[in-house]
Amino acid sequence: FALSRYRISKYPTLKLFRNGMMMKREYRGQRSVTAIADFIRQQKVDPIKEIHSLEEVNTVDRDRRNIIGYFDQKDSENYHTFEKVANILRDDCVFLAAFGDVSQTERFSGDNVIYKPMGETVPDLVYLGSLTNFDLTYAWAQDKCVPLVREITFENGEELTEEGIPFLILFHVKEDTESLEKFQHEVARQLISEKGSINFLHADCEKFRHPLLHIQKTPADCPVIAIDSFRHMYVYPEFRDIEIPGKLRQFVLDLHSGKLHREFHHGPDPTDSTPGQEEIGEVASNPPESSFQKLAPSETRYTLLRDRDEL
Repeated sequence: FALSRYRISKYPTLKLFRNGMMMKREYRGQRSVTAIADFIRQQKVDPIKEIHSLEEVNTVDRDRRNIIGYFDQKDSENYHTFEKVANILRDDCVFLAAFGDVSQTERFSGDNVIYKPMGETVPDLVYLGSLTNFDLTYAWAQDKCVPLVREITFENGEELTEEGIPFLILFHVKEDTESLEKFQHEVARQLISEKGSINFLHADCEKFRHPLLHIQKTPADCPVIAIDSFRHMYVYPEFRDIEIPGKLRQFVLDLHSGKLHREFHHGPDPTDSTPGQEEIGEVASNPPESSFQKLAPSETRYTLLRDRDEL
């Protein structure tokens, strides 16, 4: 039960829990007393940096996501909630806090928490909920700290794979921010309800040439959208079609319903064999095997569950 509930696929696996919640990032260090003790000590370090002057707010790193809390007192229920949230999201956002006289000008309506997004010109967002409500505060902070569309790299690929849900990936040239913005917009518009059942990712097509070649594409073909189910890869027919209402959503629903996999084995569904769709059906019926499954831990390294292609 615990193995499936926590998506454990190798042994030994060390998972970290905070306030009853399992953290996505598991312990990946050396299996020794010293290394594990060092890891625990690092996790106990306070993730919140105290601000002693409001001028420090103007010098925060705008290449990172920042959440800043302004509190009357450190020993307060509001701050304790903020502290819990910061501990859980310590790897995703930078947390800062100011107290007493230092924060007074920012507390005209009581204790206040704001989010400073990445980018110098992006406006701040104010948390409008109750700071004594942990669930509400955490949900707001997670939405800000963990983007709906994340970048996949060779460094975090194994970690994302271990989340155990398929990938919907945009391959794009790093400098092509327009395609990324369109993808982000359509994912938010069409697929927000699918969050948790599929990972929305984007990848630098120069760095991920091999997966592109796997689906018979090159960086010159980018932007390209594909699903990796950890069994097969399915290519979205035309990137420009993502702005057609419901088109991208249907592609994901066809994965969940088994249609993409069924067409792989048996060809296009009879209802789809209409003029103008035959070419798309032919593409869909020949998907290559998963490429990103190779980023998962080796089956010979601590493997406990062998049917990884059923993820």
